[in-house]
Amino acid sequence: MIKLLMTWDIKRDREAEYLEFIMREFGPAMVQAGLQLTDAWYTMYGEGPQVLAGGVTETLPQMREILASKEWQELEAKLLNFVENYKRRIVEATGGFQL
Repeated sequence: MIKLLMTWDIKRDREAEYLEFIMREFGPAMVQAGLQLTDAWYTMYGEGPQVLAGGVTETLPQMREILASKEWQELEAKLLNFVENYKRRIVEATGGFQL
């Protein structure tokens, strides 16, 4: 299994729109793209990214195909309207919490 890890901070004063986007569009679009959602973490205290989200695919080629698609690029562009410090990386899924 291959995992996509994404981290970001929510832009100040965009929290309400961000939550609506994540619930109504981002999450469902990840599933529709072929990612199995595995993680959604929110940092309440301490340093580090405010949000960590993740999803898995069976193979690396499948993950690369999703991330290269026009639909995914448009989804990421929409996400960037609500977040900052966005980072993503692809790792081998270990089954536990991953950063």
